[in-house]
Amino acid sequence: MATIERKANARWTGDLRNGKGTLSSGSGVLQETPYSFHTRFEDAPGTNPEELLAAAHSGCFTMQLSALLAADGHPARLLATDATCVMQPDGAGFKITKMKLMVRGSVDGLDQAGFEAQVAKAAETCPLSQIMKGNVEIEHEAVLEN
Repeated sequence: MATIERKANARWTGDLRNGKGTLSSGSGVLQETPYSFHTRFEDAPGTNPEELLAAAHSGCFTMQLSALLAADGHPARLLATDATCVMQPDGAGFKITKMKLMVRGSVDGLDQAGFEAQVAKAAETCPLSQIMKGNVEIEHEAVLEN
């Protein structure tokens, strides 16, 4: 496969607390999607970088897990991953400290221990997990629902 490049952009006006911005993606899925101090640190409507990181990580991880299961002869009937990005105060700012992945799966011919082993491997090998490694704790839980 060739090298892949994906693009997105952010636009911001004003100061941190009262300003606002938009996020757009090259694919057009995000088109001037609003974000602000209030969507990031409170519960105002809109998105925020941590929510988008959680969505990206859950998608990447789930695709990696699907590939590993199929390569092992156990294609999944269904995989569902919830991701929670944890950000905590750090000095004068904030730091992302943890990504929690909770995956549920329906996979024929695999027991709970086998599923957990594949989940652990996916958590180590998915590209987004790899860029977080050493900076963010990745916690994962696996539940086989056959």
